Amino acid sequence: MKEIILIKNGELALKGLNRTTFEEILIKNLRRRLTPLGEIEIRRAQSTIYIEPVADGFPFEEALDRVGRVFGIAAYSRACVAEKDMGDILQKSADYLKPMLAKVKTFKVEAKRADKQFPHPSPEICREVGGALLAANGHLKVDVHNPDLTVMVEVRDFGAYIHGEQRTGAGGLPVGTAGRAAILISGGIDSPVAAWMMAKRGLSLNAIHFASPPYTSPRAEQKVRDLLARVARYSGTIRLAIVPFTEIQEEIGKHCPEDFFTLIMRRMMMQVATRLAKDRNCPALITGESLGQVASQTLPALAVTDVATDLPVLRPLIGMDKEEIIEISRKIDTFDISIQPFEDCCTVFTPRHPKTRPTLEQCLATEAGLDKEPLIERAVAGTEFSYID
Repeated sequence: MKEIILIKNGELALKGLNRTTFEEILIKNLRRRLTPLGEIEIRRAQSTIYIEPVADGFPFEEALDRVGRVFGIAAYSRACVAEKDMGDILQKSADYLKPMLAKVKTFKVEAKRADKQFPHPSPEICREVGGALLAANGHLKVDVHNPDLTVMVEVRDFGAYIHGEQRTGAGGLPVGTAGRAAILISGGIDSPVAAWMMAKRGLSLNAIHFASPPYTSPRAEQKVRDLLARVARYSGTIRLAIVPFTEIQEEIGKHCPEDFFTLIMRRMMMQVATRLAKDRNCPALITGESLGQVASQTLPALAVTDVATDLPVLRPLIGMDKEEIIEISRKIDTFDISIQPFEDCCTVFTPRHPKTRPTLEQCLATEAGLDKEPLIERAVAGTEFSYID
């Protein structure tokens, strides 16, 4: 029995003249994720994408798992293909759905006749298919209000498709439709969630991590790689830049008051990240900051941080509390990695009493003892690059 994967577009249906471009990028992303599993054919029509394996033995469940993490999809399902003939629809409905129906007590049938040339209207399709399923499964009852299983029959351009309830897609926009941006990634809970959220809005991701050996260990760097690998299951390939930050932090420690350590460090990070982002044609930076969560995330602190870059800074978590962020981190499977006890450079050099209401004038005066430009240039020159898939 021939099977395919049916995919329903989400926001893409609202994109007007740009819709075709968005759909083409979504198909490209799907092909990149699914081709390693076997040869497939992909086509689209009527806000639906059809994925058809070329050979037998295609691993549908693995494919569905991957489809569920592709942004730009509202819903998807594994479906049986039937001829646009009522007899074939009834026969294949009974055969294909039998294992699903054996596990439930109640069901209902919904039909969508997208091909208006098909002679049987939707209510008739529901009635005929429901009757056939009741006849083939004596234990079943119909419940149109709260069924254990909703059976879908869709009559479309290329054929009729029969499936159980649709799975909810990842939503958002296809990665690559909104351009690219650079995420400042630490080993904590917040920044991987911020990366995931901006990928969901269509951004391709570059990542920038600041390492401070010997204060931070190789395991802290591996932790970041592991986090990005979880994000990459949704976003696709991420280019990672590992910035040597030890010298900058040591110079800050020598020349700046302790209560300004975090603020000056964040400003220097933004300046290094801006250089690296522009080199990769990333017109924006992303951070995992949430308003008021820590001392460096008060409004005055964010203000003096922002003026250190001439790029827009995207903060998708800015209005979220910690529990909301943790909930998403569990959903995308980064939480257990984030709580591993390997410190990053932000936690190693945390002052005992950080400044919470700084002014730009205070920061500039504090930085006056630093020879900033050579420090930034050496950090950029020493940056190592790799790719996370």
